Formats: sequence, C-alpha cells, structure tokens
Amino acid sequence: MGLFSSHKKDILEKGLEKTRENVFKKLSRAIIGKSRVDDEVLDSLEEILISSDVGVDTTIKIINRIENRVSADKFLNTEELNIILKEEIASLLEENNTGIVKGFDEDLGKKPYVIMVVGVNGVGKTTTIGKLAYHFKAAGKKVVLGAADTFRAAAVEQLTIWAERVDVELIKQQMGSDPASVAFDTLKSAISSNADVVIIDTAGRLHNKVNLMTELSKIKRVMQKLVPDAPHEILLILDGSTGQNAFEQAKHFTLATEINALALTKLDGTAKGGVVIGISDQLKIPVKYIGVGEKMEDLQIFNKLEFVETLFTK
Repeated sequence: MGLFSSHKKDILEKGLEKTRENVFKKLSRAIIGKSRVDDEVLDSLEEILISSDVGVDTTIKIINRIENRVSADKFLNTEELNIILKEEIASLLEENNTGIVKGFDEDLGKKPYVIMVVGVNGVGKTTTIGKLAYHFKAAGKKVVLGAADTFRAAAVEQLTIWAERVDVELIKQQMGSDPASVAFDTLKSAISSNADVVIIDTAGRLHNKVNLMTELSKIKRVMQKLVPDAPHEILLILDGSTGQNAFEQAKHFTLATEINALALTKLDGTAKGGVVIGISDQLKIPVKYIGVGEKMEDLQIFNKLEFVETLFTK
C-alpha cells in the first residue's frame, strides 16, 4: 500500500488531535516525578486507554505486554514509555491482521467489485459512500451507486446529491420500492456499462435483528443471480465519536450478517479515537477506512502503523 504522503499524514494528525492531546496530557501527569514505570503508572495508563475507548479487554492486553517489557528496566520519561506503548499496540494490531487493505488505485480482484454498505442512520453512511465513490473514481475506476435504502427519502436524496457531486451513475427507484430490486438493477447496469466498483446503500432503520438479517440476505441472494460471489465486501459504517457504543453496534451487525470490513467515521470530533484499536482487536474484522474530517480526502485507507504512530506521538 506504500507510505502515506505528507499531506495525508497531516490530515491524519489533525483529525486525531483531540484523542492525541487527551492521551498525552493524562500520560504526562501520570509519569511526572517518576523515575521508573511502576504499578501506579501502569494503573494510570490503564485508565487513560480505557477513557480513550480502547476497551477493557484490549487495554488489559496492552498493559500486560508493557508490564512484561518494563519489569526489569527503568524508563525515565514519557517519550520512552510512548515508544513501548506504540510498539506493543502496533504489534497487537499486526497480530490481529486479517488481510491487507488495498488502496483505491489497486486491482480489487473482481469486476465489478461489489460493496454492500450497512450501518444505522446518523453514522455517516451515505457520506462515506459518496467519499468512497470519489476516491475510486479519482483512482480511475468506473463507479455505480445503488440507493437501496428505499425506506428513507433523505437517504435517496442525499445519495443523489453525492452522485451528482462526484459525477457517477446512481440507480434508484421510488420510495418504498423493494431494496433487493434496486440492488439487482444497480448490478445489472454496472455489468452492462463495464463498471469497476458497485456500492449499494442499505436501510439503517432495521434495528430488529431478524428483520435486518432477512433484508440483507434477500439483497445478497438477488445480487448473486448476476454475480455469484456478490457482495465481495460488506462494509459496516460506525461513528467513532460514540466510542464503546460503536463497538456495541458492530457486535449487533456481526450477528445479523457477515461483516468483513469496517469504516470508522467522525474521529476528528472526538477524544475517543482509541475505539479503532479496540474494535480492530476484539472483532478481528479489518478496519478499512477512517474518517478524520469533512472533506472528500479526509476519508483515508486505514494504515495500522501510521495510525498508532500518529496517535501516540506528540
């Protein structure tokens, strides 16, 4: 995937500023006057990670790793503790790696590559779809969008605006139409136009697990009449600013359908950016994209090492 450009790195640093400042201020207070990392410092570090919404289980893993590293050594300042912290979190995320996340300009392996997007209303689902379309098109790929959230007029209208803004094809039907029918028409159009990427929006109001499962299963079943292995990606959009609530939503959706990719949005407006680490560790589902701002380019491919480096470097 290559190294981040300096511009993308600047965007990431700005987007994670609130979380990074929250961690550093608390970490500095925890270690002030200390000549070594003792139990008190580790207890404080545990509280800091949990307050950043890393999650209890993942935090305990990290603390145990650091405890093993420092048990026989003395670390004199915050910078040295930060080095260990970055190394152990990066190592943890690498161990939980469930596949390489491809860049927008890379060969996706399927044509058309079908992405079905799920998530509750308000998490930035439609906006993320628009930004994905922008990035794929900018990388030279032909994109077709499908407005299969037919229960909510605002969803179709918003997706229409994004399609016009990015200048990509949008397939839609009347409000209340069968979502599976919209998905079928979208895929049919994409095949006929030799499109590279198909992105299907789905309803975000189906909170009942049985209804959600039934609806998503029908959409998949209908698309498979045209592309037997579709969808290739079921992307769950989560609002990173909700912290552990995002984790609970993720668990809910993984019970309803086979999620194989995650996108965390709105990380720029929160000090809870650590939720990315916890979700990646606990669910063993790749975090593919993170949203660190409102602009098109502020949706980024998730790079574990770059994320950890940015989060724990002042």
